[in-house]
Amino acid sequence: MTRLEMKQRKRDETATRLEGKALPTGAAWATSLRQAALSRVLDMGLPTKRDEYWKWTDPSTLTSAAPTAAELFTNDDKALFSDIDRLKIVFVDGVFDAEASDDLSGEGVNISLLSQALNTDIHWAKDLYGTLETAGQSPVERPLAALNTAFATDGVVIHVTDKVSKPVSILYRHENTTSDAVLHHVVKLDAGAELTLLENGPAAARFNKVMEVDVADGASFHHVRGQGRDHERRAVTHIFARLGKESLFKSFTMTANGILTRNEVVIELTGDDAQAHVGGVCMGDGEFLHDDTVFITHDAERCESRQVFKKVLRNGANGVFQGKILVKEGAQKTDGYQISQSLLLDGDSQFLAKPELEIYADDVICSHGSTTGAIDEAALFYLRSRGVSPQEATDLLTLAFLAEAIEEIAREDIADDVLTRLEAWLARRKG
Repeated sequence: MTRLEMKQRKRDETATRLEGKALPTGAAWATSLRQAALSRVLDMGLPTKRDEYWKWTDPSTLTSAAPTAAELFTNDDKALFSDIDRLKIVFVDGVFDAEASDDLSGEGVNISLLSQALNTDIHWAKDLYGTLETAGQSPVERPLAALNTAFATDGVVIHVTDKVSKPVSILYRHENTTSDAVLHHVVKLDAGAELTLLENGPAAARFNKVMEVDVADGASFHHVRGQGRDHERRAVTHIFARLGKESLFKSFTMTANGILTRNEVVIELTGDDAQAHVGGVCMGDGEFLHDDTVFITHDAERCESRQVFKKVLRNGANGVFQGKILVKEGAQKTDGYQISQSLLLDGDSQFLAKPELEIYADDVICSHGSTTGAIDEAALFYLRSRGVSPQEATDLLTLAFLAEAIEEIAREDIADDVLTRLEAWLARRKG
């Protein structure tokens, strides 16, 4: 079968899969954007393992007509970020829970629901919804993101006009074993504004989320999320960000459970002296596949980007990293750094990495590296010789391995909370 025939076959299969699936209703502009997104999906076709950027992650359970059931996981652990003063927005299986949420008003920030925005004839989200997602489809197609833009029923739209001291926290709760949630968030930061956005929770049995973030000149966006608890869940998430002059974007993700998690981040630095830092740690045990796919484009001078990802895998768990830095012509003085590393705690787990650099400017500093290995035997022997038990020594070395990524979190109290959760995850798996 030729490449053209394979492409047409994928389009036909996608058309059959989506046949009869009606787009949500809304204002005329929203309907137009949804129709355009659906056209993109039908043209690209839903992903398969034959696609270059899906060859290590089977998307079939993410594209099937119905989600695979995911049993609920309960424990007595305090939820991530519980001790942090924040404005809480709660979604249960993809549906906004007004009673569990705080008042959606705050100084320097305007928050409303996407469902309200898409049904309003005139709304600032009109200029952003689907815009960054559309731009992020080239040079790599991301059909599940376009599918989200077409069919998302809710989410939050956040307009930040000043420096916001209290973090905004989106909590996802999973209560239905066959829930299929599709949420789309839009975040706009005005010039000089600042926001910390927190996310945590399992969301649904199957979860498709898109977040579009527009960071204006001199603005700062800090994002920290935790993906954990319900192990049988499956999720694909996308972050599309556009950075203005002297702006800052930082995103960190901690993942501790889940049969399948695919996190995509697409960032374009369009203003001089912008900074984009993306990092994450994951702890995988048993039936577990975690995929970080990152694409950062430098299209301005003197910009800095960092990609720092660490994965700890055991009992047959799988990790994937696909990261690219694209430096366009004219993006001089670029400083791009990328590191992906895995710590394999047994011989059954595997880590697959595809680091890439594509550079069209001649005055840049760009580097990438990827390593896979076991616990350092010399360091383990050193700790054992000083009376530390084998398990405690392994845990200490594991946390030290993850430290570089955790350092990407700006707020110390949030970083401490993340570290505490990682320590608890290791403690539950002793022996």
